[in-house]
Amino acid sequence: MRNFQGFFSAAMAGVLACSLAGCGGGSTPTTPPPVTPPPVTPPPVTPPPVVTNPGVSFSGKAMAGSQPIVGGTVQLYAAGTGGNGSASTAMLTSTLTTDAAGAFTVPAGYACPLAASQIYVLVRGGQVGGAVANPAITLASALGACNQIAAASQFVVNEVTTAVTAWGLAQFFGTEGNLGASSTNVQGLANAVATVANLANLTTGASPGAAFPTTGVSPAAKINAVADLLNNCTATASGCGSLFSATMPNGGTAPNNTLDAVLNLVRNPGSNVAKLFAQLPASGAPFTPVPSVVPADWTLYINYHGGGIGDGVPLDSKAPSGLGVDAAGNLWVATYSGIAAEFSTTGTPLFPTGITGGGLSHSDALAVDPQGNIWIPDGASAAVNGGFGSVTELSSSGQILSGATGYSAGGISYPTAIAIDGNGTVWIPDYGNSRVTLLSSTGQPLSGTNGYESLQFSFPLAVALDSNHCGWVANSGNDTVSKVSADGSQIASFPSGSGPDGIAVDQRGYVWVANQIGNSITELANDGTVVSSGYSDNKASILAPQGIAIDGSGHVWIANLHSHTITELAGSAAASPGAILSPTAGYASDAGFTEAYAIVVDASGNLWVTDFNNGTLTEIVGLATPVKTPVLGPPQTP
Repeated sequence: MRNFQGFFSAAMAGVLACSLAGCGGGSTPTTPPPVTPPPVTPPPVTPPPVVTNPGVSFSGKAMAGSQPIVGGTVQLYAAGTGGNGSASTAMLTSTLTTDAAGAFTVPAGYACPLAASQIYVLVRGGQVGGAVANPAITLASALGACNQIAAASQFVVNEVTTAVTAWGLAQFFGTEGNLGASSTNVQGLANAVATVANLANLTTGASPGAAFPTTGVSPAAKINAVADLLNNCTATASGCGSLFSATMPNGGTAPNNTLDAVLNLVRNPGSNVAKLFAQLPASGAPFTPVPSVVPADWTLYINYHGGGIGDGVPLDSKAPSGLGVDAAGNLWVATYSGIAAEFSTTGTPLFPTGITGGGLSHSDALAVDPQGNIWIPDGASAAVNGGFGSVTELSSSGQILSGATGYSAGGISYPTAIAIDGNGTVWIPDYGNSRVTLLSSTGQPLSGTNGYESLQFSFPLAVALDSNHCGWVANSGNDTVSKVSADGSQIASFPSGSGPDGIAVDQRGYVWVANQIGNSITELANDGTVVSSGYSDNKASILAPQGIAIDGSGHVWIANLHSHTITELAGSAAASPGAILSPTAGYASDAGFTEAYAIVVDASGNLWVTDFNNGTLTEIVGLATPVKTPVLGPPQTP
């Protein structure tokens, strides 16, 4: 047996000696190199999200009259694009709160859905003076397009800004403070917001606006009255009950905040007028002056002159007659004195003395074509067409396109009315020879050398077009309406009331006729079937009806020569077509009309009316449902 134990002991002794004295023949032991840790890579830095269409910072002050609203919540919204009253977008991630002075600051960097999104502020709740918090407070102010707000701007949000925001944007407000328009009506919404700024100075919270035209008559007194009514509630919660009761719509529920209350008031301007007026403070009202007597209604109207109408010369020589709205929302006015005028959407005359020449003379009507050009039929003029008149075409910038004397070929003879189809065809009734002339967009006759002739035509005074490109002609000489195919091959006539002098076709193809002598409105189906031989109200407001227009809801609006008012009727789709929706005396009976002549609806829901004998152009703010402009054939939703 081998002695492994001895061997193991000797080996261990050698190892021990080596570890104590060093090995390797006396060489210096090697020190291992230091270990370098691997480099540390910092985590990636995530850049902040890029804000599309960032908004600038601005400040505001929420006021109830002259008192600050303390602790009110502030939210900034962008108007929706899904249609009238569609949902708005809240742009602040958290609401702001007004301080002891009612002040707030909106920080920069909020994201507007679009660069030109219309933005507005709502202030809700808060305390006024020593009162407890008032949940009924909701005040508003429409500020303008996101990309047009100047950095460090200052705004006041109070009862005046709330009242004018409600009037100007009545057709675009929905529930819960939502505000929206269709994506195809950006211009109409922008023009409505411009009207708000025309009615109130958004920096000071007073009426009218800083740029209100000197050629207009400010409606500040009525605005102040409504602002005082709102202040009864904002200043003291105990004053809200009477306001909410008086602004409850028929068949509806009472509002529970000041914004909804004023929206109800402006949408139902003939309701509880005296009851509301009686709520105004006898003294010490925060907003003055106010009307000295009960207004006829709460319609808000502005009378404009200038630009060639009502400029200090005898009014009958500058009598405004025909009226049209272009795609930008500007108003074009014909006159019986050979002047054409253009006004901005906020009533500023765009030509200081109007436009003359080109055959303009004794004009009764006006229409705007798809290219934005203006067409005006000119009555008798000794210097034109043997005294039988012509048709003048103007460009959108006011340049005469139809030569020195206008278009007179195609049987033109004392033209008194005009309508333009979506395809650009121009229809003109000829009163002088009882014919109908059609012109192309370049003024060339489309209806032969002499126009369409028929014994069914008799001193035609008005024309409107349906969606089938047929013309409907009102014959004052035989109290009929003639339906005419575009090629003139088919003409059929149907009875109307006495003295048809205005005509319109609605979205469903129904035909509405203003019978000036008969003081009534006739409704026909598109096949000529008589739906009603005459809606009337025993001359209460329908008295010598002249102008007629259809709004986006199909409601019918009448300008009355002799009752000096505007009448609203339910449309053809209503349960009771032709029902009179306006007050007994009509709307705006205190607007000063002497001969309300033409009436049109714009894309913001405003009504515009020419007063033939008073030399004015009147805007009735936000009362109608918007339509696409210019109106080509039946009205369309913008």
